[in-house]
Amino acid sequence: MRYLNGGFMHYFVTGATGFIGKRLVKKLLARKGSVVYFLLRKESEAKLADLRQYWGVSAARVVPVFGDLISKKIGVSADSLKQLKGQIDHFYHLAAVYDLGADEASQIAVNIEGTRNTVELAKALDARHFHLVSSIAAAGLYEGVFREDMFDEAENYDHPYFMTKHESEKIVRQECKIPWSVYRPAMVVGDSTTGEMDKVDGPYYFFKLIQRMRQLLPPWMPSVGLEGGRINIVPVDFVVDALDTISHKDGIAKKCYHLVDPVGYRVGDVLDIFSRAAHAPKMNLFVNAALLGFIPRSVVKGLMALAPVRRVRNAVMKDLGLPPDMLTFVNYPTRFDCRESLAMLKGSGVACPNLKDYAWRLWDYWERHLDPDLHIDRSLRGTVGGKVVLITGGSSGIGLAAAHKFAEAGAITLICGRDQDKLNEACKEAKAKGYSFEAYPVDIAEMADCDRFIKQVLADHGGVDFLINNAGRSIRRAIESSYDRFHDYERTMQLNYFGSLRVTMGLLPGMVAKKRGHVVNISSIGVLTNAPRFSAYVASKAALDAWTRCASSEFADQGISFTTINMPLVRTPMIAPTGLYNNVPTLSPEEAADMIAQACIFKPVRVATRLGITGQLLHALLPRVAQIAMNTSFRMFPDSGAAKGAKPGDKPVRQQLSPEAIALQQMMRGIHF
Repeated sequence: MRYLNGGFMHYFVTGATGFIGKRLVKKLLARKGSVVYFLLRKESEAKLADLRQYWGVSAARVVPVFGDLISKKIGVSADSLKQLKGQIDHFYHLAAVYDLGADEASQIAVNIEGTRNTVELAKALDARHFHLVSSIAAAGLYEGVFREDMFDEAENYDHPYFMTKHESEKIVRQECKIPWSVYRPAMVVGDSTTGEMDKVDGPYYFFKLIQRMRQLLPPWMPSVGLEGGRINIVPVDFVVDALDTISHKDGIAKKCYHLVDPVGYRVGDVLDIFSRAAHAPKMNLFVNAALLGFIPRSVVKGLMALAPVRRVRNAVMKDLGLPPDMLTFVNYPTRFDCRESLAMLKGSGVACPNLKDYAWRLWDYWERHLDPDLHIDRSLRGTVGGKVVLITGGSSGIGLAAAHKFAEAGAITLICGRDQDKLNEACKEAKAKGYSFEAYPVDIAEMADCDRFIKQVLADHGGVDFLINNAGRSIRRAIESSYDRFHDYERTMQLNYFGSLRVTMGLLPGMVAKKRGHVVNISSIGVLTNAPRFSAYVASKAALDAWTRCASSEFADQGISFTTINMPLVRTPMIAPTGLYNNVPTLSPEEAADMIAQACIFKPVRVATRLGITGQLLHALLPRVAQIAMNTSFRMFPDSGAAKGAKPGDKPVRQQLSPEAIALQQMMRGIHF
């Protein structure tokens, strides 16, 4: 091979600051005595020190050439042209827009006109060889196997990214007057040895979906995956090694090389490989996305014309971090032959590693560095710091534990309750810990008092940012013991339902005006399991749940969100009169407060334990079986002394439980019996 510079290679690289380019420059600098000139925009000069540190060579061996891709001859000055003319052995053009979601104008400017300007510069410099790093996107959506000697056969490249990649390659083929070679890498992912990647792209878009599955389902549970076309993935280190090796070979002029994985995988296989790497449920059943093709386009267009359908689709795509065009390429139809590349790489030791061997490294790096959730402040302080939080029933139990948590996180914490002494004690306790509560005495169940309280809060604070409807009353009494106690149902409904509504509806107008607010309603696991002996309590909480679902639909577009917490049994003063619960496994108030904090941070529609969800599913799928199970537990546990008519001051009767009842209590932590 002939050299221009006394045996030492001189290179020019565009896109040297990019993910592939930075690594290619380092590879080229590993060659003894080599010098790399690289394009750098003047406004990016601050990056120079970090780049040189990454490359680990002196300034004499890596030299910036200032310019801009969208200018004639990429804006290189006349002095630089004169200095470099006849000095460049290999000119690598990597600078391009690689983003499917980029606008068409910017892609045309950079990918097409930028390539034309670069070709002009390479000619002006009398470079010995021009190397274009293109993409398999240049083939468009070709149906079948696309070979390395194919170009004009490309089809269905209407998408801006595919079109501009095809047109930029055409410029090199038709306008480049010096020897040229084209390289078409597949979808480039992180380093196969470190997992390092610089952005979320390609298969990474599905990582959030896989992560959600892992969070919701145990790893042993079979799941349904999406089957589609073929997807070709290559790690960046293979692309750089292959590009470096092939570009220094003889006999490569006017040829194209596919830097792809010779194996290739279907979309479903790729999703399953990454699911395994993430320890998410294995995908055992696949739904072929091609089936969606049977839906007439007119039907799809008609559905997308409906505002609710568009909003749901956009919300789901946004939540999962998927770009709008992503699903268009699920049925990717093209496979890529790479026999020329394999022949050039034979004996070099450069080969594409198996995706199954390095997928875990890609996943690990994404989850540690690229997961979008890492860049969102998910702390309670970041959520409520400086915000007004109102907790009803905040003088004891769950409410007090939550109040301490919010105040410690920097929230302006308002608590209310009926007992002034308890409120005073709570404030004293907070002051001793270095923060404060603002306490309001009020009986939420009394409508006039409730209205007075709301007016006072509005006058003092102008409204609230977070409302925790925690105040409640629970009655444990079988229906057959309540025939003459209809007032139990009335007073429970008055506080748990009407009281919560009165407070919420009094504060909602302020939230609507500010276009923000979050309401957390403390419901019960009994609503999901239909707990016997709690008909008054469960009915009142179920009414609140139903109202919350309606309100969520009405206020979804006004920045106001609602969370229902189906709280399991918590050891609070409310359950103290039931001696049966003394040895029952329950949540602590602090654990319940953690659930409330998480509800405020993540704002889910519902927070429930797995046991509660299991009970709900059992009632939905096997209602008769669920009734039998609940009736059996109902007969296992006796009524409390109060439910049997015991008077205050009467000596408590020790309640003996059967071994079966004790075992059931231990198994069903948090269930009301």
